[in-house]
Amino acid sequence: MLDALKEATVGSMQSVKQIAIIVIPIMVVMEILKDVELLDRIADLFSPVVRIFGMRKESAFPLVIGIIIGLSYGAGIIFKAAKENKLSKKDLYLITYFLVAAHAVFEDTAIFAALGVSAVLLLSTRLAVAAMFTFLASKVIKEPEKEVNL
Repeated sequence: MLDALKEATVGSMQSVKQIAIIVIPIMVVMEILKDVELLDRIADLFSPVVRIFGMRKESAFPLVIGIIIGLSYGAGIIFKAAKENKLSKKDLYLITYFLVAAHAVFEDTAIFAALGVSAVLLLSTRLAVAAMFTFLASKVIKEPEKEVNL
């Protein structure tokens, strides 16, 4: 029992270390990109896409990060962007819905392509399903009414 607890603790710490090794440099790069206003350009580039889903343009960068590097590594960046840009609950839900079907698309596609799966078919199917699901969800989810402070 004690060995299992020790093994679980060591394994968990190694996982946290591995995530930190990846996420911290990405967050530093994100801060640099924000300082040189490249994040704004990325958000502007993808803003027509996120607006189709009824999201603000500030939702574009966390969505792109989640698509490219996945949920586990992108979560810190998504949380930080959500907090800094004050994304609405609707934006956060829609980002999450999209990423459920289409996260880490390059990594996953490469793995399955190595196993003989058509990369184009897999990638296009994942993105299409994610887009349809998110679009439908955007029509159902209503923006919460603003609270009135008295």
